[in-house]
Amino acid sequence: HSAAARGYWKQQRQDKSKHGYKKSSSSSFYQQSEMVQVSPQRLSLKLRIKETYRFQMHYTQAEDYPVDLYYLMDLSKSMEDDKDKLSTLGDLLAESMRNITSNFRLGFGSFVDKVVMPYVSTVPKQLKEPCTGCAAPYGFRNVMSLSQNTDQFSKMVKEASVSGNLDAPEGSFDAVMQAVVCRNEIGWREKARRLLVLSTDAGFHYAGDGKLGGIIMPNDGYCHLDSSGLYTHSSLLDYPSISQINLKVKENAINVIFAVTEEKVPVYKQLQNQIEGASCGKLSKDSSNIVDLVKEQYEQISSSVELKDNSSSAVRVTYYSQCLDSSAKAKQTNRCEKIKVGDVITFSVEIEALHCPKDPKDWKQTFQIYPVGLNESLVVDLELLCDCACERPGNKDYVKHAAECNGHGTLKCGICECDSFHFGRKCECSATYGIEAKDAGQSCRADNTTLVDCSGRGNCVCGQCECETRQNEDEIVSGNYCECDNFSCDRRNGLLCSGPGHGSCVCGQCQCNPQYGGSACDCLISNQTCIAPGSDEICSGHGQCICGQCKCDQSDDGKYTGVFCDKCPTCPGRCQEFKDCVQCLMYKTGPLKNGDDCSTNCTIVPVAVDQVEVAEENGESLCAYYDEDDCRFAYVYTYDEKNRIILRAQKERECPPKVFMLGFVLFVVAGVVIVGMAMLLLWKALTTIHDRREFARFEKERMMAKWDTGENPIYKQATSTFK
Repeated sequence: HSAAARGYWKQQRQDKSKHGYKKSSSSSFYQQSEMVQVSPQRLSLKLRIKETYRFQMHYTQAEDYPVDLYYLMDLSKSMEDDKDKLSTLGDLLAESMRNITSNFRLGFGSFVDKVVMPYVSTVPKQLKEPCTGCAAPYGFRNVMSLSQNTDQFSKMVKEASVSGNLDAPEGSFDAVMQAVVCRNEIGWREKARRLLVLSTDAGFHYAGDGKLGGIIMPNDGYCHLDSSGLYTHSSLLDYPSISQINLKVKENAINVIFAVTEEKVPVYKQLQNQIEGASCGKLSKDSSNIVDLVKEQYEQISSSVELKDNSSSAVRVTYYSQCLDSSAKAKQTNRCEKIKVGDVITFSVEIEALHCPKDPKDWKQTFQIYPVGLNESLVVDLELLCDCACERPGNKDYVKHAAECNGHGTLKCGICECDSFHFGRKCECSATYGIEAKDAGQSCRADNTTLVDCSGRGNCVCGQCECETRQNEDEIVSGNYCECDNFSCDRRNGLLCSGPGHGSCVCGQCQCNPQYGGSACDCLISNQTCIAPGSDEICSGHGQCICGQCKCDQSDDGKYTGVFCDKCPTCPGRCQEFKDCVQCLMYKTGPLKNGDDCSTNCTIVPVAVDQVEVAEENGESLCAYYDEDDCRFAYVYTYDEKNRIILRAQKERECPPKVFMLGFVLFVVAGVVIVGMAMLLLWKALTTIHDRREFARFEKERMMAKWDTGENPIYKQATSTFK
């Protein structure tokens, strides 16, 4: 089979200019010229399965590209002020868009809701005038098809009457569906950027809501407008679903702009993510910002390009681009932004054939690669090469009764297809001897649950399996059905069955040596490595020995830890066990310091260190105590690779400094006496000063007295003189 893809461009005469790509007929120079923003326009490919083909696709934003804008407005009573504002802004909207493109057309449509309960009141009087000054309710009406007459647009908007309904959501989906699919009635042009502006201050009904009004027939997605532009099936068909709206928007290459009030923005933001090419903007309460909103949304739409495709599941399309940064490395993306008029964006497109469809009719496919929101595309005619010409009679590689097949079969593309009486790679096996041809394959299968001969690792030759030979001579496929091998067993650290010292691979399963177990022979069967020195309990009674290692239990106090699960947050461990020996051997203190008690009871000599440091990740335990001299000493115990106890003890104890008690007492007594004397002297001084001040004040007052005892008129001498 050929491994190369064959592709060719269906060339069109194209001129790349600042105005985009222009196609022109040969009869007249640039007469009937047509803007083209996508190049190439058609591609034919033939691909084998798992084969890829890469080519370049160009997009440019053409100058003065036609724009069709259809304004779809909610004309329920709450939007009355918005309608009045829009009628005055029609000319400004048209002028603003003509600054972008001179080829601009404007249309207008309105909607309310389905004229059935419970959406609108069906009382006869309410059907005629649901609210004061309101027109009769309706589903959707195409008021003005797309036109360059902006005066007509303003007039139509001004003359349009508002109406009323009962529930809060509106029938906007009915209106959007009709505005999208009624291409001729609305007037959508084939080569133009199509904008559908939906203006509302309410939510929306969608598929299934029609059941509330007794409408059970699903929306058919077709146009149902009468000659006056009125939607005739509003009361017959249910609302369309979001997926239906998305499908029709994609088919008709329309960009939907949701112009909604602030409180509805979050809902429509979510909706825009479900509809291809949709966007959402915040509308002021009276729609006074509609011109700026439409202009802003249009600039966002036109300044970006996003490629999509409608290929089948048998094909994968991948996009790469540098966008506007020519110095950057191309990255996988289907979207570029900040594009201006005249910029050319190049996408590298990769098409890969994934698999052959079951139906041969699907081996030839046609799909489109298109920029979202534009009615232009690259059409790809793809032929999947799922069979070969050499499989058909008449081809030179199609030979009946070929010598290569021992005259018992047909040679197709170099492979023998045997007749009903022979089998084998070269039809060398006869069905008349030994195994019947129809049973030959079965004899090469372990049971009837599979249709694969020899486990897919050998060839069935005359009813017996010949197993394949591996490139590595040490790797052997064996067994009656090639079901066994010595290389597909479980591995540990890259070693088959953990290495020759642990086990060997036999028929895809590890056969372990006596001391090992597990699927990869990586587990020690013995529990000795899980028993702490000096103990006879597995994992200190706080865990299970799995593969020669302790898996510790979890208690109410916490989880046990350590190599032998001998540590827990509230357990003392073996610190107390080694305390007395460390005291007598290192510091000659403790209960074993007298006589031969120390040498008799203590066989493990601690290693003296200046500072005790503990490495808990290595299973070390820190112990610290105070002795009879109130000195602190610390030591660490752990286990070596042979599970022997190792002690490291602090070389010197940490003792408090000695205190001279008599001197301290005398110092305290002297201090008390001195402080007492000082306080007495201070009291005496303060008293003396106070007395002197009082005496001085008395003397001063006496000196300042203005009378004397001799001059007192009341005073009389004790004797009287009579003459």
